[in-house]
Amino acid sequence: MSNTASLRPRPVASEHTPLKARNVAFDWADTPLHWIPGDPDSTHTINVLHLLLPAGERWFVHVYKQVLPQIRDARLREDVIGFIGQEAMHSQAHDDVLPHLERLGLDPTPYTAQVDWLFEKLLGDRPPLLNAWAVPPLPPGRASQWWLMERVAIIAAIEHCTAFLGDWVLNAEALDARGADPTMLDLLRWHGAEEVEHRSVAFDLFLHVDGGYRRRVRTWATAFSALVFLWQRGTRFFMENDPSLPDGKASFREFFRAGREGVLPAPGAMARLVPQYLSRTYHPSRYGSTEQAAAYLAGSPAATAAEARPAQHPAHHATQQPTQHPTGAA
Repeated sequence: MSNTASLRPRPVASEHTPLKARNVAFDWADTPLHWIPGDPDSTHTINVLHLLLPAGERWFVHVYKQVLPQIRDARLREDVIGFIGQEAMHSQAHDDVLPHLERLGLDPTPYTAQVDWLFEKLLGDRPPLLNAWAVPPLPPGRASQWWLMERVAIIAAIEHCTAFLGDWVLNAEALDARGADPTMLDLLRWHGAEEVEHRSVAFDLFLHVDGGYRRRVRTWATAFSALVFLWQRGTRFFMENDPSLPDGKASFREFFRAGREGVLPAPGAMARLVPQYLSRTYHPSRYGSTEQAAAYLAGSPAATAAEARPAQHPAHHATQQPTQHPTGAA
């Protein structure tokens, strides 16, 4: 066997599972603004998910609908369709939290408008440089394919981070010990379990349609830097606009404190994401447990309630070709 062949990413076969979207719904009536009692810093650090995910996961769906015709492997195609359905439901579930935040006195729209611009314009169907001249979306061809592959690779990098967060929240016993709101915990753990469940799909798709290592490194740097920037900016937004915190300020000291106490991911664990993803033998199936994710989903109040409702697949047109938005928005 050649050295190159020995370095090919190898999935763990036992970690593969068929994917389905779960038609969940949550009642936010009794969820307080500071749903981790006495800890607004950690609460708002996690709350950033509600600002980033609706637009981000709609963008995932948009990009994957474009790449579906290029998938030649039947099982991978089914995985991608299942991924699309789950991501569409994630977007809807987090989007439903935003009106609740507004009722509690925290209007998220100034920040979500910026996030929408990022995904719809900067990462839309026109590459960033073309947005400056407001040219139409790229026609089919080499440039269009290059930009599509860049975005597929960016999603694979982001999914490495979201799978890490999903595994973390499934095991974050400190949140239970602190008396975190059970409805918010169920949302986070239902979502986290599905991130673990489908953690290999984005990377497998990237390997299938491109897989270039230089592209993996380049898009990882872009994705990770953007996530760090957006997350700290979102935390600052929440702290500065929280009506119960007249002088609210986000601080790295609080972030490190929460990491030590287990109510946020530890910075050291987050730093290890970099060498993991950049290893030439990396494969997502080696991180996290599908068995643990399935066990949580089997007992999740929202997921089990979804089984009793009529099926409503949120990505019912997943296999259809996307229509082009006149502005190139995702």
